[in-house]
Amino acid sequence: MKKNIKNWKETLHEVIYEADTSGGKLFDIVLLIAILASILLVMLESVESINAKHGTLLNISEWIITGLFSIEYIARIVSIKKPSKYIFSFYGIIDLLSTLPKYLAIFFTGTHSLVALRALRLLRVFRILKLARFVGESNNFMKALKASRTKITVFLFFVLILCVILGTIMYLIEGGENGFTSIPRSVYWAVVTLTTVGYGDIAPHTPFGQFVASIIMILGYGIIAVPTGIVSAEMVKVNELDLNTQSCPNCSYEGHDDDALFCNHCGNKLHD
Repeated sequence: MKKNIKNWKETLHEVIYEADTSGGKLFDIVLLIAILASILLVMLESVESINAKHGTLLNISEWIITGLFSIEYIARIVSIKKPSKYIFSFYGIIDLLSTLPKYLAIFFTGTHSLVALRALRLLRVFRILKLARFVGESNNFMKALKASRTKITVFLFFVLILCVILGTIMYLIEGGENGFTSIPRSVYWAVVTLTTVGYGDIAPHTPFGQFVASIIMILGYGIIAVPTGIVSAEMVKVNELDLNTQSCPNCSYEGHDDDALFCNHCGNKLHD
């Protein structure tokens, strides 16, 4: 009996967590369709005319999808040896938050605004992207971000100082009569201009102020390029590994080598 239960859990784990298997691919495709359908429902419900005409149909459809996601959430917990690893993981929390609003609406009034949380289901697409073996690339990208975090932090601190200096200069040049009523407001303008957003709510009027603004706009392109270059350089340094999408049945860790026999995270055997 125990052996049958173990085999059943292993099969369920293979279907849910292993995107390289035929069952795993089919499961991910069905899940992807359900996620996209759910997001479409959230968007349609926000259109007043459509919701007024087809509200009942949309509500029934949402309950069906919520039921499917609830079954999937329970199945993910049941199929691993340490459920807490999934429950308190990033995707575990996202799965729960995106499913709860519909149930809360039954017991509490005024929870309609929480339906927006269902849009979090779109984040689950990133987990399904491993269907195309993108998990290795995402791991490399995260390693590159981690390796470049110090450089990016220093750069952002430099940009912050630059914005304060430029904002102060523009405050002295333009003055309150041209909208630069204070240094903080002028710093806000510097941030908007340096990032090439340009809302247009504040603009320099003096020739010298416009000249300085032009220089800041040109600098803005360099500001955008520097972090990109830092991360790109780190990406080149990251060793390319031949990874697969198998998930550890014990801790749910992903990103193992194709020939891996044991989990890189907890040391558990990947296959019995």
